[in-house]
Amino acid sequence: MLLTRAKRERLNATSVLDRNIEEGRAGKAAVIAPDRTLSYGELLTEVNRAGRLLKELGVAREQRVLLVLDDSSAFPVVFLGAMRIGAVPVPVSPLDKASNFAHFLEDTYAEVVVVDAERVPLLREAFGDRTPTLLSAGAAEGADELAPALAQQDDELTPANTHCDDVAFWLYSSGSTGLPKGVVHLHHDIEITCENFAGEVLGIREDDVLFSTTKLYHAYGLGNGLNFPLHFGATSVLMTGPPRPEPILAKLRERRPTVFFSVPALFAAIVRAPEAEDALEPVRMCVSAAEALPPATFDRWSERFGLEIVDGIGSTEMLHIYCSNRPDQVIRGTTGLPVPGYELRLIDDDGNVLEGAGIGSLEVSGDSCAAFYWHQHEKTKRSMRGDWFSSGDRFRRNEDGSYVYEGRADDMLKVGGLWVSPVDMENQLVAHERVSAAGVVGISQDDTSRIAAFVIREPGGPSDDELADELRAWCKERMRRYEYPHVVHFVEDLPRTVTGKVQRFRLRELTDAEQS
Repeated sequence: MLLTRAKRERLNATSVLDRNIEEGRAGKAAVIAPDRTLSYGELLTEVNRAGRLLKELGVAREQRVLLVLDDSSAFPVVFLGAMRIGAVPVPVSPLDKASNFAHFLEDTYAEVVVVDAERVPLLREAFGDRTPTLLSAGAAEGADELAPALAQQDDELTPANTHCDDVAFWLYSSGSTGLPKGVVHLHHDIEITCENFAGEVLGIREDDVLFSTTKLYHAYGLGNGLNFPLHFGATSVLMTGPPRPEPILAKLRERRPTVFFSVPALFAAIVRAPEAEDALEPVRMCVSAAEALPPATFDRWSERFGLEIVDGIGSTEMLHIYCSNRPDQVIRGTTGLPVPGYELRLIDDDGNVLEGAGIGSLEVSGDSCAAFYWHQHEKTKRSMRGDWFSSGDRFRRNEDGSYVYEGRADDMLKVGGLWVSPVDMENQLVAHERVSAAGVVGISQDDTSRIAAFVIREPGGPSDDELADELRAWCKERMRRYEYPHVVHFVEDLPRTVTGKVQRFRLRELTDAEQS
């Protein structure tokens, strides 16, 4: 059912658990985590206990609870437990650096922090003299253990009578500069993404088993691994540890999911893995986001596994995907069409709305948009203007209404007075049989704008110098004559975000360091 606004005024997002019990799913597996499997009935009990525990620790309505957790069963239990009492869970990456943990604590005013046991020493060091209550998932010196504390709580808890526009949770979004910023989401935002993308576009069903390589503390992973399965009474498979091809394939074989969510870098790595076919046998649908899917990766995946990858784009601010291809209707090489319930528009360099085909900065409107950035009033005013959120991405709209990602506005290259999309060039480079991944940035060389490509090459073949010349010729033949890498660096790896996006600002830093 398409949603353009909240169904009802009073809404607590965790009431989805009660609905699943009422619909007869108490004994069905809701979450299959590495440490334990929770049925819908067991999950509701644990969430109620977590809510009671947080209340006992003094957490009140609208107060923040910081979560520094990998994707174990503790994450959904505490995340939902906090929202159930009207508090505000704030999940962050457990692998973040100490300075950011200090920032998260100061920014959220959190008095309770729930953390993986192995991260307790780092957090205590990062927090210094500040002493929030630490609850650890596992035994750890200097923290109270979560599981025994939960076991002491009663099983019943009525969800707080929250308004659909009450704050439900935050997610932190990191840019290329500055400290991470808190993105504030409301209770109704979850329902909007579930109905409009997971329901209307993907057609998620009760009998689906969903597995996402992106972690729950990220907007894409939170939808894939928690919100979507709970909304449709399906089952979620969680995985702890780094999302690498080997453990991902092992989890696919072990749990046999029907819907597989990942990111382009991991799709590209998995398709090169030997003997991977059997791992994908139960999968009916693959979904990609975080960055544009190279057409070459789509082709290789389809050829090897007989499965399409449904590519889309979303953001932390919009909570999930708002422009996407459709299953069995993929427009290869594009990000697809607007998701039902969302409107997209392109803005030219003069601030005018573009009609028809063209290239411009993308703005999106939809009711899952964040309310604001916490402690970022000026940033909020610049990015969230009335109904429209300015994404910071540049897109090309084709005659058929489909959208093609051109790159972040601040990543676009200008060579000889002409614009070049780093994404287009990266896609061309990856299409070469000797290239497994690539990142493209602009550099200044002898006071002239030039293009540098950082390339992960396949083993064997020609020398680096010969392959660099071959790649320049490859791009010149397939793109406009000025769209080729003047400089080619062969590297072992590319700097990426936790969701697999190439961090082009770090590539530029490497180039600047070489020239200084």
